[in-house]
Amino acid sequence: MKNLILLGILTLFVLSTNAQRPNIVLIISDDHSYQTISAYGSKFMQTPNIDRIAKNGVRFDKAYVTNSICGPSRAVILTGKYSHKNGFKDNANSSFDGSQNTFIKELTNTGYQTAWIGKWHLQTNPQGFSYWQVLPGQGSYFNPDFLLMNGERKQVEGYVADVVEDAAEKWLNERDTSQPFCLVIGHKNTHRTWMPDIKDLRMFNQTTIPLPANFYDSYETRAAAAVQDMTIDKTMRMGYDLKMFENKEEESKELSIKRMTSTQRQAYMAFYDSVNLDLKSKNLSGKALIEWKYQRYMQDYLATAASLDRNIGRTLDYLDKHQLSNNTIVIYVSDQGFYMGEHGWFDKRFMYEESFRTPMVMRYPGVIKSGTINDQMVMNLDLGPTLLDAAGIKVPSDMQGKSFLPLVKGTFKKGRNAMYYHYYENGEHAVSPHFGISTGRYKLIRFYTRVSGWELFDLEKDPSEMTNIYGQKGFEKITANLKKQLAELIDQYEDLEASTIMKAGN
Repeated sequence: MKNLILLGILTLFVLSTNAQRPNIVLIISDDHSYQTISAYGSKFMQTPNIDRIAKNGVRFDKAYVTNSICGPSRAVILTGKYSHKNGFKDNANSSFDGSQNTFIKELTNTGYQTAWIGKWHLQTNPQGFSYWQVLPGQGSYFNPDFLLMNGERKQVEGYVADVVEDAAEKWLNERDTSQPFCLVIGHKNTHRTWMPDIKDLRMFNQTTIPLPANFYDSYETRAAAAVQDMTIDKTMRMGYDLKMFENKEEESKELSIKRMTSTQRQAYMAFYDSVNLDLKSKNLSGKALIEWKYQRYMQDYLATAASLDRNIGRTLDYLDKHQLSNNTIVIYVSDQGFYMGEHGWFDKRFMYEESFRTPMVMRYPGVIKSGTINDQMVMNLDLGPTLLDAAGIKVPSDMQGKSFLPLVKGTFKKGRNAMYYHYYENGEHAVSPHFGISTGRYKLIRFYTRVSGWELFDLEKDPSEMTNIYGQKGFEKITANLKKQLAELIDQYEDLEASTIMKAGN
């Protein structure tokens, strides 16, 4: 009898504790730039649903990543550890070690139902989740395949953002409502090759996007920027990227087109064929053609972002409809920033602001005041520790991130003094590996392997990072202080590779 009473008391305690713990929805997009989000003042488009999160919570104006590339960013978010610690340094040679601890495992082990649905991109299958349903590799925009926990691989007809949201809502409908939940929704949008939903194809077709002021950057004083291969001019492909195929035979070889149904393909290519005919009639060349490519890139990118935002709205509506909003943390973040033609580029990777900085908004009813703007430096490294903190779980000592919950609650007023970054991949897009430090005012970068050398920028005077002032007279003291701070961060985070390069000198 006593045992039954104790069991009853314990059950009531667990149920009471679970009722008080917040649910969590973490939405991670791919390559979505803060420049295209209206909550950040974008003039390109409106993103009313991402804006809803910011309006009801906090917009982070200085959110950054540790390594600006897809897979490594997700590994950092999961583990709360830098790439050299979690083992997933780049997309080309890394495979995620799922046996290591993650914030998800901590939540699962303490009574949360946990799920990851959508883009995963970590090579190995997820571990530590109550449920997962993930896209293999990069995933497909149309009729995507999914890998399931039971080992099955299935194809689902439809547009990927809709299909991922459908799967997320299905899991929410079927979960055990007596337990708190943590759902990670991984969207493929807005990853290359920027394929909009059919209904969004013409959304920005009549919109003219202003060229960035530094679109025709000559890369003077920046050796690594000069040797990259990520320009809209030379790198972006007419067929693969912009759907401007020479003929139907070339079109039929493109895997993203081949996997469409005949109805989808007919509707899709009717639009792009008409654009292609107009392009051929113009007979463009030189700068006129480059700027035409920029317009098409931006129009496709923005239309792809529109579907992302619409499905974020579906998530928020679901929470409202099921009376879950008041006890659910919602965070929207991209895996990194992206270039919208700045420096003439698309893609990411560099420690320059457009790539290094990422959009992040968060709402936590009753804890975060609506309409808050936070200008303290936070990183994707901090997401796991923050969510564990909110769930009342002790952050494991090997996690290198720090909870930013005190910053948004107002308990702490000051965050990081400086941020550390390390990019490793020496392959696609020819971006030289590099590491560096940013204090918000100054940024010091050490490039190595492909290009060897230092860059220093004064972000207050040169926010577009056009002039490398490393070695210029008058910056000796600033440079020495930054190198000292950089060395301290390298030691703090135990980055042995960077330490070796630093100790070897210039």
